[in-house]
Amino acid sequence: MWDNAHLLRGIANVLFGFSMLLMVYGVVRYVAQLPAFSLQAVVLTATPQRVEMARLQEVVRDQIHGNFFTVDLAETRAAFQQLPWVRSVSVRRKFPWQLEVVIEEHVALARWNKTAMVNTYGEVFEAETDEQLPAFLAEQENSLVVARMFSELEQELQPLQRHIVQLTLSPRMAWQARLDDGMEIALGREAMRERLARFAKVFPYSVAVRIPNASRIDLRYRNGFAVQPPLGAA
Repeated sequence: MWDNAHLLRGIANVLFGFSMLLMVYGVVRYVAQLPAFSLQAVVLTATPQRVEMARLQEVVRDQIHGNFFTVDLAETRAAFQQLPWVRSVSVRRKFPWQLEVVIEEHVALARWNKTAMVNTYGEVFEAETDEQLPAFLAEQENSLVVARMFSELEQELQPLQRHIVQLTLSPRMAWQARLDDGMEIALGREAMRERLARFAKVFPYSVAVRIPNASRIDLRYRNGFAVQPPLGAA
């Protein structure tokens, strides 16, 4: 081995290359730790409407560690993601000493099962608000289905100038809506939108309109609907 000049040169070249890599790594590591690359600002691309600025400042102060090169972007993103009203976050470095943070907030569509809220994407999330929102009651896995149905049914109610304040999907997949005038509408398990569209079209001209404060409309009939008068009505 020791008299093999070609092999020895090869080993020497490998060791020299490895030494150069270690030296370059050390230089890069040293430069990366220089105060010149300390993080000096975390920049939001837009002012949040829902997320409290104080909570954002807490994340910046307590959970962002390292400098421009060493800060963990995944951990930073996860820290912002935990805040109420935050739907998604993207974080990127902005040379030489900034982080740029893009926050997408939830847009609340309705309250969900009296304990949470659902956004316009049909996603359930935890947050608090004093807004007057419709109520959705359904199994957790059906949040997107309910959100889509709500939008469709709202369109069909436009001729009546009424709005849904509660939409319920039972475990047996039967739909029921309560309107802002107190009327409850049983929609059943099929052709819900078509049934409501037919009802909205004929209701102003039907005998049902002569029943003041009708408490329930049952649309689960092929060629009509049933009206339940208010309790105690003669």
